[in-house]
Amino acid sequence: MRRTWFVLLLICSAQFMVTLDVTVANVALPSIGRDLGFAVGDLQWVITPYVLLTGGLMLLGGRAADLIGRRAVFVGGLSLFTLASLASGLAWAPGVLVGARALQGVGAALLLPAALSILTTSYDGHQRARALAAWGAIASSGMAVGLLVGGLLTELIGWQAIFLINVPIGLVVLALAAHTLMPAAGGRASLSALDGRGALLLVSGLVVALYAISEADDQGWGSLATLGGLAIAAALLAGFAFSERVARRPLVPATLWRRRSLVSGTVITAGATAIMVGAFFLNTLYLQDVLGMTALETGLAFLPVAIAILAAAHLGSHLVGHLGSRTVLVGGLVIVGGAGLALAFVPDHASYVADLLWAYVLLGIGAGLSFVGVSVAAMADVEHAEAGGASGLVTTGHEIGAAIGVAVLSAVATAGVTPGDLAALAGGYRSGFAVVVGLAVVLVGVAATLLPTVRPAPGARVALH
Repeated sequence: MRRTWFVLLLICSAQFMVTLDVTVANVALPSIGRDLGFAVGDLQWVITPYVLLTGGLMLLGGRAADLIGRRAVFVGGLSLFTLASLASGLAWAPGVLVGARALQGVGAALLLPAALSILTTSYDGHQRARALAAWGAIASSGMAVGLLVGGLLTELIGWQAIFLINVPIGLVVLALAAHTLMPAAGGRASLSALDGRGALLLVSGLVVALYAISEADDQGWGSLATLGGLAIAAALLAGFAFSERVARRPLVPATLWRRRSLVSGTVITAGATAIMVGAFFLNTLYLQDVLGMTALETGLAFLPVAIAILAAAHLGSHLVGHLGSRTVLVGGLVIVGGAGLALAFVPDHASYVADLLWAYVLLGIGAGLSFVGVSVAAMADVEHAEAGGASGLVTTGHEIGAAIGVAVLSAVATAGVTPGDLAALAGGYRSGFAVVVGLAVVLVGVAATLLPTVRPAPGARVALH
């Protein structure tokens, strides 16, 4: 039993490191831009390649875990992520950093689905629910902690530290994985068996779609550039769907699309992640550009969110067994919507304690409950042989949701805002949270009508893959 929980700690440590990197660079962007000579409009490329390649290649990573071996893909992905983190911290030019961040994304795309697959196949019953609850808590709290860690390291050491800190952690986890995770037994398929064409079409479609969305503020939502870009993206994603149908070993086996809990859970995961990452992005802008906080103060401002997420996730892991995953999820989403509604009505120059803090705590509580509920429900009826593909689907939803959340809410919040116009920026902030409320309402409807409820039975089975 102690060994199985050690595996859980190992897997969640790796996931926390990857999830942290979704937001850890946000508060360091001004420092990175000054030191490396980034143009202001190009700073998004410190974030975008990482998120896009992580999300776009997750299905490939998940399928590779099923066909090649979960341990091998986990170790390979973690090794690449650690080396790319070192290269990011040592980068001396914009192109070097962007390239290293892209490699980090590839490593994360291999690591995360393999990790979730190992977790899913190592536990059954109530123990699996508790393990998945821990996974969900890390997924949501890591984003909040990333802003705190990014602010602390940037202010006290320098922006390079936000990447270099991954190196010792990655080496320790690699050493422990070599002694804890068992290699796969029996023969495995080769890399050539994977649907590389489908993966390329998926990544290309996502890149074009998010680029069109991010440029919509400048080009106009009804412009030829925006509509044409979205049409090209739709064609590429349709090509991916066709490739999946004819591939001998598709990235997502057809049986997975028939699992209602998995598909609806993936949709909710994407939407909930879009809300959380988009909310952190909006609040970072508001706290620094409107309220004038430093990077360190901004990071500390998010500390109550992280604490609330962890506390709610701990509570949610117990409530799932009594109330069921759907009730916990819907309750969490309702609380998230309430927090978004409160933030949609903050004044131009809000007080952190009086106007923002209580809404941040509500947001954290809702997120903690939501991610626990959806994590348990989405993977509840997945067979061991398809755990990698299912994990790839869920983690893809998480990363794509992060990318879409930032792109859409950024476009809404900055529409028509000129530099220095704080009133307009505050108005954009409120508009962004109005979108958050609408999305939360939609997700409540999806969860209440499409997602089956799961009440984990007591008992556990141990099989360390």
